[in-house]
Amino acid sequence: MSVRHLTILGATGTIGVNTLDVVARHPDRFNVVALSGSSQLDRLAEQCRTHSPRYAVVLDAASAARLREMLEATACATEVLWGMAALERIAALPEVDTVMAAIVGAAGLRPALAAAKAGKRILLANKETLVMAGSLFMQAVITGGAELIPIDSEHNAIFQSLPRHFCGDLVSCGVRRILLTASGGPFRTTPINELAHVTPAQACAHPNWVMGKKISVDSATMMNKGLEVIEAHWLFNATPAQIQVVIHPQSVIHSMVEYLDGSVIAQLGNPDMRTPIAYALGFPERIEAGVSALDLFGRGLTFEAPDYARFPCLKLAFDALASGGMLPAVLNAANESAVAAFLAGRASYLAIPAAIEHALARAQTGEPGSMDDLVQADIQARADTDAFLETCHARA
Repeated sequence: MSVRHLTILGATGTIGVNTLDVVARHPDRFNVVALSGSSQLDRLAEQCRTHSPRYAVVLDAASAARLREMLEATACATEVLWGMAALERIAALPEVDTVMAAIVGAAGLRPALAAAKAGKRILLANKETLVMAGSLFMQAVITGGAELIPIDSEHNAIFQSLPRHFCGDLVSCGVRRILLTASGGPFRTTPINELAHVTPAQACAHPNWVMGKKISVDSATMMNKGLEVIEAHWLFNATPAQIQVVIHPQSVIHSMVEYLDGSVIAQLGNPDMRTPIAYALGFPERIEAGVSALDLFGRGLTFEAPDYARFPCLKLAFDALASGGMLPAVLNAANESAVAAFLAGRASYLAIPAAIEHALARAQTGEPGSMDDLVQADIQARADTDAFLETCHARA
């Protein structure tokens, strides 16, 4: 395996930290060229000192000045840049062949798109790239000659379970459907009448995975699975009817592919993001990830159908996918705003799906013709969501 030269977008988050953990186990295989981070400057500075990237990118000038001071104090030669243009630049650097796209939220879209246009191998951990701009992004991947490998444990499991040379059409490749597994989050068995009193701390207490606050709330509402349904549509050219969500509380089976002959191929493993990261970094080879072996003895595996009354966000996502156009982008923006309000104590847990439904009902339909169309839809959806939540908060 030749040395791969990496840009890691979102290096200080969970995916970025785990990526650097895998990279550190194979110093002869990987060279870190650029890192980006947002608020965790201490962690980014330590990563720069450890991996000596050529560039480090932060969000604003003040953060850049602070990071420069921290690096100069230890004689680290990493050049510090800031802003969206800098993120797009490090995603498309000529010396970089692989980009880990792990910036959370809509902010990760433009650098991921830059990597696609530049023909990079993109390890995609940013859900919003495909949810917001699936058509535009996939066209950029094709036009730019990029290679796309999903990092979400579920989509990575599907990628591993499909034929190695997937033809782009499920039926032609002998596939009947994709089975996306979901843990069900912390409220899988909570009485529905108790959900109105859920706190952010409770919503962030995921039973299986260690994740950031926003994605933990998305797991609790199952919006994360709804976003993954939309991702799967674009990644594997799957219709909504070819995607089924299965609740699997143990998170041992990460997803499955059912073939026309009745075979079901599943990818199993401990709930550790280093497994899909290592698979994508080393593809088509398998490399050591530092993940403990899976012990199946004495363990039961169970499966349940999702309840839309408990998880209305999942149905909203399926509906947005079926309607198409800009509604998936509206869904994503409304969810981001509603979750932020919930985490800040400005909205109840049950206000999240209500606000999203409100934004979808007010949204303009039609296909986006450009990034500007998506940006405007995103801005309007956030405004509609915030206005709805302010009204709800005033009534409470």
